Amino acid sequence: MSTLSATPLLEIRHVEQRYRGTSGDEGIVILDDANLSLYEGEIVGLLGRSGCGKSSLLRIVSGLARPSAGDVIYQGQPVTGPVNGIAMVFQSFALFPWLSVLENVEFGLRAMAVPEEEAHRRALSAIDLIGLDGFESAYPKELSGGMRQRVGFARALVVNPSILLMDEPFSALDVLTAETLRTDLLDLWCEGRMPIKSILMVTHNIEEAVLMCDRILILSSNPGRVASEITVTLKHPRHRLDPEFRQLVDTIYARMTQRPVTQPGREGHFPGMGFGMILPQVSTNTLAGLIEAVGAPPYNGKADMPEIARELQMEIDELFPAAETLQLLRFAEVEAGDLHLTPAGRKFADADVDVRKKLFGDHLLAYVPLAARIRRVLDERSTHQAPADRFAQELEDYMSDRAAESTLRSVTTWSRYGELFDYDEAARVFSLENPQ
Repeated sequence: MSTLSATPLLEIRHVEQRYRGTSGDEGIVILDDANLSLYEGEIVGLLGRSGCGKSSLLRIVSGLARPSAGDVIYQGQPVTGPVNGIAMVFQSFALFPWLSVLENVEFGLRAMAVPEEEAHRRALSAIDLIGLDGFESAYPKELSGGMRQRVGFARALVVNPSILLMDEPFSALDVLTAETLRTDLLDLWCEGRMPIKSILMVTHNIEEAVLMCDRILILSSNPGRVASEITVTLKHPRHRLDPEFRQLVDTIYARMTQRPVTQPGREGHFPGMGFGMILPQVSTNTLAGLIEAVGAPPYNGKADMPEIARELQMEIDELFPAAETLQLLRFAEVEAGDLHLTPAGRKFADADVDVRKKLFGDHLLAYVPLAARIRRVLDERSTHQAPADRFAQELEDYMSDRAAESTLRSVTTWSRYGELFDYDEAARVFSLENPQ
């Protein structure tokens, strides 16, 4: 592609996004003071975990959503709604099942009142460009997932946008199909055959970001903001096994898993890890499996996170919450992109089922205040029962209703495994009926 222009095509200035609660309060801050510039001739990736606001930011850029504060400027003009010149490809294909491939691609042009003959010509050209020549009369149900996503790309490209927005467009595809489509698009981009000037894409796949992007913006979570920017100078085509590629992947893992430097206080080196911390949704099978994998050869207690992610086929939205939960429970530490087991983690890896459960329960009581609170209340009551709503209401002083329910589900699952207490889903009641 051409050298970057001096004037950005798109600017995001101090964007904030809040989702207001049902009570009418200010709501949860999803994005806070988000800033970025997009220039002609570059692919920029927004990389971060689920819930960090990546997709929200993309919807704001597209004009499909309005920010709570801040501005989006496209070619010098504020974005206040959908804009000609910005098109989006979605993760879910979003095709009309009752329309043929050709009709799906033509749809946007018809909405723009493009004359029928011109719309037909441009749609056929886009279909041919994206590799679907011969499938013009097919319907979405007749196509594979990869072919349906190609229709999505053709529909976006047919309007000749300056900026193409991509919201995890390969994540719903199998590995081989995603790799083929990704390679085909990169070839079209590098050859200058796509009618676009820049691409802004959302991804949670670190290797995909390094493979495709010229710049990678890492978004922090709670709230989302641009925490780090990495320039990728590797030439296309890029190869995953090249030492420079691997080093860059390692660097990004290290940055994304780095804990803020804080002074140890009442909660030690885990700030925000008190009663009101939001617990991730991670199964005990995943936690135990990760400990076993890291504890076994060739890792023997210390694993490079990109390497273990590839071996276990885990995306960052799966690996990072699991690693951080192990860190919270003091079964592992995450440092410079490596996951290494603590002595307790090594003991867990070598233990039988009963010892594992006892060790897990002990660590829950020691390091997860919510688990300790529930168990203490159950111990103190003569009935050894307590309604879940009592703890949900306490949690809602710290987090949203949805986060409170999710956190309760996590601590319930973990505590059942550790045999701390039981939970009646229908009655929404905690009890000590089974644990001793």
